Amino acid sequence: MAIIAQKGLFSWEEVEALGDLERLRLVLRWLPDEPLMQVLERDRGKGRDDYPVRAVWNSVLAGVVYEHVSVESLRRELLRNGQLRAMCGFDVVSGGKAVPPPPAYTHFLENLFLHADMIDAMFDELVESLRRELPEFGRYLAGDGKAIPTHARAPKKDAEPKKRDGRRDIDADWGEKKTREVREDGTLYEKVTRWFGYKLHLVVDAEYELPVAYEVRKASESEFPVVPQQIEKLAERHPEMLSECEAFIYDKGGDDTKIITGLWDDHHIRPVIAIRNCWKDGETTKLVPGTRNVVYDYEGTVYCVCPRTLLARKSGEADKRREMTYGGFEEDRGTLRYRCPARQYGYTCLGESECAAKTGVRIKMEHDRRVFTPLSRSSYAWERTYRKRTAAERVNSRLDVSFGFERHFIRGMAKMKFRCGLALAVMLAMALGRVKEKQAGKMRSLVRAA
Repeated sequence: MAIIAQKGLFSWEEVEALGDLERLRLVLRWLPDEPLMQVLERDRGKGRDDYPVRAVWNSVLAGVVYEHVSVESLRRELLRNGQLRAMCGFDVVSGGKAVPPPPAYTHFLENLFLHADMIDAMFDELVESLRRELPEFGRYLAGDGKAIPTHARAPKKDAEPKKRDGRRDIDADWGEKKTREVREDGTLYEKVTRWFGYKLHLVVDAEYELPVAYEVRKASESEFPVVPQQIEKLAERHPEMLSECEAFIYDKGGDDTKIITGLWDDHHIRPVIAIRNCWKDGETTKLVPGTRNVVYDYEGTVYCVCPRTLLARKSGEADKRREMTYGGFEEDRGTLRYRCPARQYGYTCLGESECAAKTGVRIKMEHDRRVFTPLSRSSYAWERTYRKRTAAERVNSRLDVSFGFERHFIRGMAKMKFRCGLALAVMLAMALGRVKEKQAGKMRSLVRAA
């Protein structure tokens, strides 16, 4: 029997279409939080149990699912919604009296922050569960940095350090992002965006749009030191997924020789990372070593220059060049092969008899590891793979729209890390639940066309 691979066994749009109570049910059912519950119940010991640990924890998860920006907003919902109270596990007979007061939530959350490492453990366990359930999960990984502004007031310059009191954010700092925009008249200008807060560095599966690794840092920290750390963390915690990964996709924030070479040399993963122009002003092409008339630009596009025009330079004629055709990567040699465009496309080249590149050229990656990567930057495959990076942008957008990071009152690095980790774990739990509960009636909605 011929087996057809169904890559789309999970679609996030199917989860977003579910009702709120159904999404919460998926989280409560599939989030692997039992070890955390046992630790919290052990910490409480034989003290008063007016507000059970499990019920309060479930209500915290409901706050994430329902995008509540504060404890008071969550409490108001619990006080008016008896169905939600029952779903979280509060005493039905007690009614609104079963809802914990603000001090109880404050104390509970303070205890939770002491066990933030267990949120990371839940996240990693969910990633492994999804890797076993979803075909080719982790085959294409994409990364991106996300600005998370804090709405606390930034300290004044030369001001004395403030004490931590829960109202100020003394851990945050200023971040800056520069982008090039085009005016209506076609001219370029540089747009600078600044924010006071943090930056979430995220790695996601580019096919299923699900997170696999994350780091929260100060807004001023660059991607360069964070990306290699995330890759090594994935190698330590999810070695099988990383060993099956084919490409790691990132924007110009990941354009660093150490990152590009490390991905291929250490993990055999093709780096598909946008490149910055670091060449000298006015330098547009460089000569390929060992050739007389083959050049390349900083984006890795290789051209052959007609030998006839090279000889005619003294007469003022411009060099006539054509883009060479990518012929594939020769892994055993560590070279990229490029073919003669005249022979490939069948047109006449006046300088073919004098051209040393008529049989093609091989370029060693070692010549310039940033420019020449195992997947040629000038190939259609590179462009097609790079387009998958938008998956990371969509996950970042989902955090804002569906998980409350567009409006929040989070103060401090520890709380921000906890809140980001919890939101991403909830996202994975909903995905895992949707995949696991594939009854016959739901099976068609879980499979999308290839």
